[in-house]
Amino acid sequence: MPAQTRSALTRRQALATTALAAFGATLPLAAPLQARAQSAAQRLRALLARSAALDARLDPLAAAPGAPLDFPLEAGMPGGAFVDPLGEPYRVALLTGRREEQSELAAIDRDALPPLDALARDVFAFNLQRTLALFDDDLFDVQRMAPFDPSFGLHVEFPDYAANAAPGLSTPADYARDLARLEGFASYLPNAIQWARTGLSRGYRQPRVLIANVLAQVDAMLAAPLEESPFWTAVTHLPDSLAATERASITARYRACITERVLPGYRAWQAFLRDEYLPQALAEPGRWAMKDGARLYAWELARHTTTNLAPEAIHALGQQEVSRIRTAMERVRGEVGFAGSLGDFFEYVRTNPAFYCKTSEELLGRFAAIEARIWPAIPRLFRHQPKAPFEVRALPALGDQRGTGYYRAGPGDGTTPGVLYFNMAMLGTRPIPTLETLTLHEGIPGHHFQMTLARENTALPDLLKYGSATAFVEGWGLYAESLGPELGLFTDPMQLFGHYDMEMLRAVRLVVDTGLHALRWSRQEAIDFMLANTSMAPRDVAVEVDRYIACPGQACAYKIGELRIRALRERAAKALGARFDIRDYHEQVLGTGCLPMGVLEAKIDTWIATNGRSIAT
Repeated sequence: MPAQTRSALTRRQALATTALAAFGATLPLAAPLQARAQSAAQRLRALLARSAALDARLDPLAAAPGAPLDFPLEAGMPGGAFVDPLGEPYRVALLTGRREEQSELAAIDRDALPPLDALARDVFAFNLQRTLALFDDDLFDVQRMAPFDPSFGLHVEFPDYAANAAPGLSTPADYARDLARLEGFASYLPNAIQWARTGLSRGYRQPRVLIANVLAQVDAMLAAPLEESPFWTAVTHLPDSLAATERASITARYRACITERVLPGYRAWQAFLRDEYLPQALAEPGRWAMKDGARLYAWELARHTTTNLAPEAIHALGQQEVSRIRTAMERVRGEVGFAGSLGDFFEYVRTNPAFYCKTSEELLGRFAAIEARIWPAIPRLFRHQPKAPFEVRALPALGDQRGTGYYRAGPGDGTTPGVLYFNMAMLGTRPIPTLETLTLHEGIPGHHFQMTLARENTALPDLLKYGSATAFVEGWGLYAESLGPELGLFTDPMQLFGHYDMEMLRAVRLVVDTGLHALRWSRQEAIDFMLANTSMAPRDVAVEVDRYIACPGQACAYKIGELRIRALRERAAKALGARFDIRDYHEQVLGTGCLPMGVLEAKIDTWIATNGRSIAT
């Protein structure tokens, strides 16, 4: 057994031991020890609440429309409707707050906490370490000097937020806060240019393809008429209950902010990216080519996978998974009687019009039919399901410049739906054979179960209810895809092929992401590898590869998380034997919200050690 594996086992065993000790705190205790546990739990919950308040204060998209115009201010802390994540007040508040939280957490005795709080403490400690590593390793400013991201940058995320938030605005105070946030976003746009210019002067350059993609998004935003802009959506939702003079005043203020601040900000980006940055951008697409890029990539991999796996190990794991899935694809190809090679079969799926929806209405109808088939089988695998419904809607903005879409959970009130925002501009490149798998991943029982069940659980602290760890979130989504046969899906061999095709996408991500950012692959090498191993259309492949270039490490989390969740299921089934119930296992995985992989593993090991008794749910 390699030393690295032995070390990992030792850490896992230690975590399981401490989690088991915490479980013992739920048994009858002497009065002084009960008081000690209550005190420690109260201190932890108060610390988590303060940390969450800081997160909300610093997140430009966090505050609800009905919140006060300004956050309550603490000494040195920024406030307002929008805090620029590139601004110095943000950096000082984040670093100061996290250092103080780390010190306070160290003073809370983990052994005195009940199981749920002990779990929350472990998650909080992991998140603190992850954030502080940015500062300890001098990477925070490196990120600020490389601010452009066509996948998750604020220049595309904020317009989505503005469009989605508009229906929730109803009072003059709501609109005042929304306008204040819009003004803050307008100030962010020139600050991003300033940081990028500083980066160029210090040798920090981002890839040319990434800059070109951001520029195309900016061009598209500027080409849209004002009335079709996502920033104008709030005006189109002005309620009739407002007086005519109020409506006119709000409309004029939005028009002025958009035409005099926001759109000029995008025009400044357009000129800067085209004339100043693009000529200096890196020809190579990977982190390895950027100054301090290897160190930053190591942090990004650890952040997204919540492991310390090296790029080379992830690359090798991906190659193994690609080989395994190709074998399964070959079986399906033979089952459907296709005479050509697997590559020919990929091309057949790419080019046959029968495999693609012609209208958004047809696509939505297929999603609804698949959902109706899944729900009756859910009780076989899950003891609980979300109260909130699941819906599919069109992606609000810039569809021609973006990927397939994303899931967004509701607030946890049990009535607001979780929504899959699908890019209707990609109807011609999203094969019908992948739709069952996509529904399982994004909706039922994927992201909709994982996120919404946590948000509806009133016992969870916000850290567990709203937290995010890519390996857990996307790992669960990919694991949920594998439940298709147990839920009565994939009976059509083409839908089974679509399932393998989607799984293959996540396997090639391990190879391509590490290839691009650590092993010096070119963009074309990455594209060729994906085209050789999936049926994805060339345009979709290019979009995917460019996403990996823009967001290093994130794509690796899917397979890393799914393999860990699957391995833990197999470990539990073997250890518990007849006592194993898949519904209880899923309850253990989902019942305490989003967990880093090490914390989840310790929890499942503790559950096994207690013969399948409920732990911290």
